Amino acid sequence: MKLALHTRVLIGFIVGTVAGAIAFWWARHGGDVSWVNGFVDTIAQPVGLLFLKFLKMLVLPLMFSALIVGITEIGDIASLGKVGLRMLIYIVVVTSIAIAVGLVVINLIQPGVGFDPAIRDGLLAANSHDAQAITATKPSLSGVKIILGLVPDNPIKAAADGDFLAVMFFAVMLGIALVLKPTPATAAFKATVQGLLDLVMKLMELIIKLTPYAVAALMFSLTARFGTDILGKLGLYALSVVLAIAIHMFVVLPLWVRMFGGMSPLKFFKGSEEAILLAFSTASSTGTLPTTLKVAEENLKLPPQIARFVLTIGASANHHGTALFEGLTTLFIAQCFGLDLSLGQQVAVIGLCIIGSIGTAGVPAGSLPVIAVILGYLHLPPEAIGMILGVDRFLDMCRTSLNVTGDLATAVVVSRDAGDIKLPLPTSSSHA
Repeated sequence: MKLALHTRVLIGFIVGTVAGAIAFWWARHGGDVSWVNGFVDTIAQPVGLLFLKFLKMLVLPLMFSALIVGITEIGDIASLGKVGLRMLIYIVVVTSIAIAVGLVVINLIQPGVGFDPAIRDGLLAANSHDAQAITATKPSLSGVKIILGLVPDNPIKAAADGDFLAVMFFAVMLGIALVLKPTPATAAFKATVQGLLDLVMKLMELIIKLTPYAVAALMFSLTARFGTDILGKLGLYALSVVLAIAIHMFVVLPLWVRMFGGMSPLKFFKGSEEAILLAFSTASSTGTLPTTLKVAEENLKLPPQIARFVLTIGASANHHGTALFEGLTTLFIAQCFGLDLSLGQQVAVIGLCIIGSIGTAGVPAGSLPVIAVILGYLHLPPEAIGMILGVDRFLDMCRTSLNVTGDLATAVVVSRDAGDIKLPLPTSSSHA
């Protein structure tokens, strides 16, 4: 009997993790460290990265075509406005809850209080070069600048630069124009975009078959190199992050899906398993988007029009895990420097994290420059981000899983909430 893809992905995840852990233990107990590093550098890591590059190759054409087709299939500007407004409200409310969960956990556990200044300074010095590279990016947390940045001066340049939010805005405008201007020429353009979407989805279908092997390679690369020394120094902080993510992912989101989405949490997680595991392995919500769309339509049986619209935007703008991590990490670093933030300052941090999560790139370590900027607002050294770099890769995987789970939960709730909106059937099967 042929195993389901999500089962094979889980097996690949377990095999890669266990094999990597064995290789790490063997290398540290008399084995050949150079052999393990060589295997990771020449085989395991390149296999995983090649798979990621295949996925990322599809992200831009997928976002562009899925948004346009999704909007034209909704077919009514008023209905589109209702869907978009509800999605925006849900993003702000549930993201705020995620950040609040993180702040409550960090205030209760307080892993930074009494943190040894010598260890703190040692971590800063050890990662000073990487921290300087992160702080040099200086993303904007200005709401006005983010809004202005949505409108690209040159859509083609925005696509080349990987500015997904600007590309999505352009795609939304084209979709709206197609709805408002039904002519033979625009119908032909819509058919062309639909053809592009069908081709991208077919390529995705082929590439997704490699997921179990890629996940095994990625997990082996991580665990074969993951040291334990840094965990002893940052273990309580890492535990705080994982605990907060777990509370939001396995308590808040299931309640939200059940109460407002009308779906069993068990069905939700079973249907979403493949996307969640891939998000954990790749630490990239945009790279996971093709799989996220697939499980939404095939496993969760969500309306393609809603799923394409909500999930495509959500991959770049709906980051529950990123926002939670940014708020919690900011307070942890403030505690390490002896800065006691007032309730008002913590509320301000929530606002900055909501804005920052919307503008955060859905790629590994994409939230670190935002945290550096928030530290600057609190008059803390932005380079202090270097303190947590030793455990960030693992925590990045955890928060990306929450990002993707949050996207799917939002799509479930919006799909049910759109019951009063008449949706036409999609013009073509995405996975034919």
